Amino acid sequence: MRATVCLPTYNERENLETMIRALGDVLRDGDRVLVIDDASPDGTGGIADRLAAELPYVGVLHRERKEGLGPAYLAGFRRALADGAELVLEMDCDFSHDPRAVPSLIAAAENGADLVLGSRYVPGGSIPNWGIVRRAISLGGNIYAQVFLQSRLRDLTGGFKCFRRRVLETIDIDAIDSKGYAFQIETTYRVVRAGFRVVEVPISFTDREQGHSKMSRAIVLEAMWKVPLIRLRALLGRL
Repeated sequence: MRATVCLPTYNERENLETMIRALGDVLRDGDRVLVIDDASPDGTGGIADRLAAELPYVGVLHRERKEGLGPAYLAGFRRALADGAELVLEMDCDFSHDPRAVPSLIAAAENGADLVLGSRYVPGGSIPNWGIVRRAISLGGNIYAQVFLQSRLRDLTGGFKCFRRRVLETIDIDAIDSKGYAFQIETTYRVVRAGFRVVEVPISFTDREQGHSKMSRAIVLEAMWKVPLIRLRALLGRL
């Protein structure tokens, strides 16, 4: 099952080449990496073009402006599906998601999972370098989403995932309008509502060492009001 890793970037010049080459070490013949660059002013897009010219497994999708994580991923999903990918992965470019864990997500999908979540909160998962405040915020966000959406999944906010093609073709990705990390919650919830099988595999999540976090107050606030709205839409049959 040919896989495409969707890698959204905005000002990731310090991390992109190292990540691309690390993925090249773990991906199989025929697998690909799609860089989705939102017009990074630091030249990330140019680095992506150079790597695409050098490495046959790399493709680049340039977007005109920064619109948020959700729209970038959706654009990447559409391109990956159009290019014939059977598995579509999403992950961060800052090494908070370990590229060495990609094969375990792919293997779980090949073994029958429709959506595989790289989970920090199942046995074996870890967040080795987070302080107590950051852990509390993350756990609180997951519990908030679990309660509103009545979900038993442990890591609803994570962004390290592997979708089967048929899942993305079924859940109507054009209807997804979340911009920030609420996108991760909404896509997973739509998959569950559609009756697909979701499996969580343990991962280790570490903070970035290069560049700057894209987390903002607006992203957190969007998730807070968006989760109840997602549940309301589901109750009204509009999801």
